[in-house]
Amino acid sequence: MDLSLSSPIGGGVGWGGHTGSCPSPFDAIDGHRLTGASGTHPLHFIGVDELVRPSNGPIAGAITIDAPVRVGEEVRGRLAVQAAADIHARGAVLRLVGLRLVERRQSRSHHDAVNNTTHTEAWVQADGELFDTLPFSEPALPATIPGGSRFETSFVVPAPRLGPPSAHLGEAIVAWALEARWDVAMAEDPFVAVGVPIAQHPDLIRAGVGDQGGLAMLDTYVTPDGGEVDITTPLPATPGSLLGVRARWPGAPGGDVRIELHRRTNAPNGEEGVVASASLPAGSLGGGVEAQLAIPPDCAPSFDGAGLELTYIVRVLVDRRFRNDAAIERTVAIA
Repeated sequence: MDLSLSSPIGGGVGWGGHTGSCPSPFDAIDGHRLTGASGTHPLHFIGVDELVRPSNGPIAGAITIDAPVRVGEEVRGRLAVQAAADIHARGAVLRLVGLRLVERRQSRSHHDAVNNTTHTEAWVQADGELFDTLPFSEPALPATIPGGSRFETSFVVPAPRLGPPSAHLGEAIVAWALEARWDVAMAEDPFVAVGVPIAQHPDLIRAGVGDQGGLAMLDTYVTPDGGEVDITTPLPATPGSLLGVRARWPGAPGGDVRIELHRRTNAPNGEEGVVASASLPAGSLGGGVEAQLAIPPDCAPSFDGAGLELTYIVRVLVDRRFRNDAAIERTVAIA
């Protein structure tokens, strides 16, 4: 993850007294950590595993997950809780909740007594919302638990059928948590919760679900400019692996050649960035060239969901001196 635009101030202590926010159970961190100075990315300093509060109220225990989870599969595990005091709730449910946490640029003008602007402050603030809440009727949880007593059960519940997967985009986060929550009238709800990392399912991308399949899964792609950009390694690509690219562009202008892997996102404070790059001999595209691009291990998967998109682009670029660069490109799927 590129941290070049971040600062320790932006990520560590908040900015100008402002605070961000996250809904329960993703409210484990101080809201000041969700703000930063203008031009920074405070979420770069937040780990997905920091967000979930493990319990709240007069209840202790844990939810354990048996195995890694992928989109469209099952979540298997066990719930074990003990009440520190009597719990009398209107109901209780095990549910899977999804968080969308995004940075946004904020500004505020300050005025004097005659309404002249004295100064304007600008900052970045991240706020979260639950974009999905999936309650399960099984296993049934008791609405009443006497103080000192325990309740245990195993469970098998569905993961989100089409996603989105868990992802840390740098300027946005998609996270999932499984929680057992007791609905107590006129009081704060007791709960236990655990973060559930949900991986992208390669089969969904292969099937063309969403905007991340289709052209992004083709081995060979011919561009409108008469160029050809081929992927020589299996798709979808895997973070931490090498992405093989073969490019041929007979009509390419002269100049130094680079093959780059770009990330593009629609996150409000998002930016396009170069994830990996390889330099090749000038004028080499006519006969075809090959490159191996190292995909960073912390790359988030290609996905679209929860109002967010992350797309990866292979860009074949010719750097022309004193003129605009020329380029051909194609999408590529990473899972």
